[in-house]
Amino acid sequence: MNDTWDKLKNDCAACRRCTLGDTRRNLVFGVGNERAEVMLIGEGPGEQEDIQGLPFVGPAGKLLDDMLTMIDLDRTKVYIANIVKCRPPGNRDPQEQEQAACREWLSRQIALADPKIIVCLGRIAAKALIDENFRITREHGKFYDISGRRCVATYHPSALLRDISKRPEAFADLRLIRKEIRAVCDRTY
Repeated sequence: MNDTWDKLKNDCAACRRCTLGDTRRNLVFGVGNERAEVMLIGEGPGEQEDIQGLPFVGPAGKLLDDMLTMIDLDRTKVYIANIVKCRPPGNRDPQEQEQAACREWLSRQIALADPKIIVCLGRIAAKALIDENFRITREHGKFYDISGRRCVATYHPSALLRDISKRPEAFADLRLIRKEIRAVCDRTY
């Protein structure tokens, strides 16, 4: 398949595989460097993301930007996406059938970006991409080889806003992620 970012975005925008597409204001496709060596993947859009059509805006997005700055990155150097592309009602966790309906879109995003490192933001992304039995409180900060890519999970920025006691663990994860980026990525970060 000769896939392109424009074709993928159009295909995704037309999707009605689950009911989330019926209630969205905007498709929240992804943002950033489309050839990034580092890809960050969250669970799904919240209210502000749905309004603006961009992932990780509002307070969680501001914290994510701060986290990226801590490891010498910003949104121009990474690609940011979510497991599901439409907001679950009430910001609930995306259900398994919704995740399955969006799986093709994320798989195509990963294939097009072809990152060397995937950072899962939170347990939903880690369970979808690393291991369905993933426990974020026990396995965050550990790297896994998945389909030729280095994958790691850390706490979702929204979780860090709700529970600041997790921030030292997340910051330790960031240091490990920076070290891995320097070890496996070709570009200087």
